[in-house]
Amino acid sequence: MVSRVIPVDEFDLVIFGGTGDLARRKILPGLFRRFLSGQMPAGSRIIGAARSTLDAAGYREMIAAAISEFGGEEVNNKKGLQAFLQQLEYVAIDARGEGGWYDLAHLVRQDVVQAFYFSVAPSLFGDLAERLHTNKIANDQSRIVVEKPFGRDLSSARALNQTLAAHFDERQIYRIDHYLGKETVQNLMAVRFGNVLFEPLWNNHFVDHIQITVAETVGVGGRGAYYDKSGAMRDMVQNHLMQLLCLIAMEPPGQFEADAVRDEKLKVIRALQTIDHHHMVRGQYDEGPDGPSYREDAENPRSFTESFIAMRCHIANWRWAGVPFYLRTGKRMKARSSEIAVVFKDLGHTIFEGDEARHRNILAIRLQPNEGMDLQVTIKEPGPGGMRLIDVPLDMTFADALGDDAEDVTDAYERLIMDVIRGNQTLFMRGDEVEAAWAWTDPLINGWEARNDVPKHYDAGSAGPEDAMMLLHRDGRKWREIKG
Repeated sequence: MVSRVIPVDEFDLVIFGGTGDLARRKILPGLFRRFLSGQMPAGSRIIGAARSTLDAAGYREMIAAAISEFGGEEVNNKKGLQAFLQQLEYVAIDARGEGGWYDLAHLVRQDVVQAFYFSVAPSLFGDLAERLHTNKIANDQSRIVVEKPFGRDLSSARALNQTLAAHFDERQIYRIDHYLGKETVQNLMAVRFGNVLFEPLWNNHFVDHIQITVAETVGVGGRGAYYDKSGAMRDMVQNHLMQLLCLIAMEPPGQFEADAVRDEKLKVIRALQTIDHHHMVRGQYDEGPDGPSYREDAENPRSFTESFIAMRCHIANWRWAGVPFYLRTGKRMKARSSEIAVVFKDLGHTIFEGDEARHRNILAIRLQPNEGMDLQVTIKEPGPGGMRLIDVPLDMTFADALGDDAEDVTDAYERLIMDVIRGNQTLFMRGDEVEAAWAWTDPLINGWEARNDVPKHYDAGSAGPEDAMMLLHRDGRKWREIKG
């Protein structure tokens, strides 16, 4: 099987924050891979823009070192790397002043696709947007990419939307969530809407419940100061987990087109019911053999910020009435794992007796590690001795199923950046989506702050607080094991 590479038009991509951690770890190594795959037409340029005093040669040297450190096997392609570096330029720029804007204006062309990646703090979004127009660099076809956090509550998200809308139309704004660029997330839509096997079963008649887990083994580490003002709800639930929930629960769009998909996702968010605090568990990791406690990491001995959260959600519509959605995410967990599990109902009648009758089909979609999916089905255990039933997975790990083509499974960032160049907004959040997510999230945060809610402590390297286990146990269910 040969991958089909969709060509893109010649472009100029300006990365504000071009010397930052995200640019060096993800954006530039990803673009190098796209260059090697033939998706950067000759004449396309990547222009780094930051406060650092560098020239183009110095920037190329920095990015060569970053690709060497954070790239994959492609770093051995020395000839390709040198060719890629020649497409890089650099401008030292002052986001809030006048320095560098004249030089940038003379670098960015008006006759090619323009994209501006705001890999900077949200407080600079407005300044950058204003100066791009004041200096007549952007035009009505330009595209801007903005990173999360997109606000920290509804009012700040609205303010950011208004700031960007003062200079760019909604069709020009790409709010990036790298989870939506993962191969498995996109395959979720293909599995649902491209196979007659699943869509007829995708409702409350056949689905018992759905679990969405995003577990990390790392703590907050060097992000402690930021994270302590954010927490798992703002950092993960409001964006990443919310987007996964929307994709698993949305109605089939009329067509696979950006606004049609995003319209259906918005309906899911607006149909989410308010969560009672008894159906939500917040946690905070303790000191463990592999590292300090959350409070030590955050350098705040009295912090009540959650590093773990679990909740039971319900969607008030015909398709999902009565089906609970269990969400959990946490740091310093037992394994790094991101998974969506669709747990189907028991058979209405079984011909088997005792323990042999208690088996369920489960569709598990793995986002990381080992992207892929498997469908748990029940079969007879081979051998004599009667009818012994066991559960086995029909496994589609991409690395196994696709063979050599698994190497072409693209990193989320590089896929999303190429979608920006193509002008495809399907995998990007719309402004009203972001605001609707905050409108649902804010009352939950305000509620636990008003109650002076204290997070439950959990052991580093565990599956989270015991109360989170009880959240499902009370419903006669249990979390799936977190596996790396």
